[in-house]
Amino acid sequence: MASFMALVVDNTTSTLPSTLTSTDIRCFKKGCTGTIKSELLVDGDEIHWKCSKCQNEGRISHWQGTKWDNSKSVKK
Repeated sequence: MASFMALVVDNTTSTLPSTLTSTDIRCFKKGCTGTIKSELLVDGDEIHWKCSKCQNEGRISHWQGTKWDNSKSVKK
């Protein structure tokens, strides 16, 4: 699970999308063949992710300042 969240943070903070945007990250739910869509929520504190096929989704907080946080290097 930690590897999945790191991938989502790394991918999302590389582009800082404000709407659900497709990634190449595969859903981790058993038997699901979907891919993850992610977005940076308006307040900028949380990342929302959702599977394109199943109902699997969640939010990631406290990602700022981690080694997967690319937001400082992205031009807004």
